[in-house]
Amino acid sequence: MEEPGSAVNGSVALTVREVITETPDAKTIVFDHPGDGLRYRPGQFLTLRIPSERTGSVARCYSLSSAPGHDDALRVTVKRTVDGYGSNWLCDNVAAGHVIESLVSAGAFTPKDLDRDLLLVGAGSGITPLLSIVKTALFDGTGRVVLFYANRDPASVIFAATLRELFAEHPDRLTILHWLENVQGLPTTAALQSMLQPYDGFEAFICGPKPFMRGARLALEQIGLPRGQIHIENFVSLSEDPFTQPATIVTARGDEDEADSAGVTVLLDGVTHEFDWPRSKTLIDVLLERGVDAPYSCREGECGSCQATVLSGQIEMTSVGALDEEDIADGLILGCQARPVSDQVSIEF
Repeated sequence: MEEPGSAVNGSVALTVREVITETPDAKTIVFDHPGDGLRYRPGQFLTLRIPSERTGSVARCYSLSSAPGHDDALRVTVKRTVDGYGSNWLCDNVAAGHVIESLVSAGAFTPKDLDRDLLLVGAGSGITPLLSIVKTALFDGTGRVVLFYANRDPASVIFAATLRELFAEHPDRLTILHWLENVQGLPTTAALQSMLQPYDGFEAFICGPKPFMRGARLALEQIGLPRGQIHIENFVSLSEDPFTQPATIVTARGDEDEADSAGVTVLLDGVTHEFDWPRSKTLIDVLLERGVDAPYSCREGECGSCQATVLSGQIEMTSVGALDEEDIADGLILGCQARPVSDQVSIEF
């Protein structure tokens, strides 16, 4: 087993400090922070390696609920799901002192501007990345933060005490709207539209069960929020194990690749990169070969970490993975699945 905090093939070994029971079916796993070995932004997730008797291990993604720069520990919150191998194994087996391997943080579900007014819409365990965003925005930003949070009943509200404390500390900037299904029924699109109408100018982040996210997105669109201001967090169980995938090998670009290439301009973290993009390779492969620190995690298209927007030109994808029809219509792509079609392409991460 790796030494705690050591990096192996792009992963890091995390030591469990404690396990906190949040609700009868949700636990927070608190890891000692490995320092510079793992940096993250609010709303991002970790991909944990979980032992499996059948396959040796499986990989599962869990959002961080801690606030970067403010919490001295890393926290992921895991809610049991029916027949969910990863969530049940973690809730049943993990204890203080255990060491779990994790990929470095990933995900694009994070605000670019903490001074903007933020509308966070969550249900159930979808509160996990939203709490990270709430805390970071309140500590480091200046805008208003509105949290709509739906649950079955009071006993299923994760982080109830933490939310009360945050509201007591920031009553002028934080608004919390609770929705309890045992009192109000399921949160319909019409109900969400009515409750969220006052916040039509905010930047919105949605996380929760898929039916809830679809309804919330539709409600926000109906109150006039532009699609560019609506951000969705999608998780799909990974079918492959990214911990066992071979590292990208940097090789010399041959004449054949150069002859059958497109030109690509990539805007990433405010820096513009221009180069040839061989049609046989995915965008992520080419960026890594060029030494560009591109966002990615599973490389299957399922985690959504490598989402980008096509500004001009055409691409094709082997799989649409975490994207839905609306995402594709808006020009979103997955860098790990994308190959060029047109001769010139411009893409922004």
